[in-house]
Amino acid sequence: MSFFEIVKAFIPLVLIVGLLYGVLLFVKKYGISIKGKKSSLVSINVIGSHMIMPKKFISVVKVEDKLLILGISEHSITLLKEMEQPDRPIDEHIYDDEKNNFITVLKKNLGLK
Repeated sequence: MSFFEIVKAFIPLVLIVGLLYGVLLFVKKYGISIKGKKSSLVSINVIGSHMIMPKKFISVVKVEDKLLILGISEHSITLLKEMEQPDRPIDEHIYDDEKNNFITVLKKNLGLK
């Protein structure tokens, strides 16, 4: 095989990979709409998680305006309880690592700015 035949074989491969990359960028930018609604409109936040046994957790997840208490094991996820949004706000900012690093929390607790 000559160099020209090898290049000729790789041209379709490069074109297909480029096309797939273009489709990926398009889907990431515009999203996939399901029945006229974008799937990215659903707000899902993990409020907290606690290990109760090895590979077994209880997690509180906020989906839209509901709180879900989930039992999570290695092989399954079980809905333990579904609650409506409580009257008092949940301190979600506690779990934001970018804003509350150790030094910031220490200065706040010591009364420093």
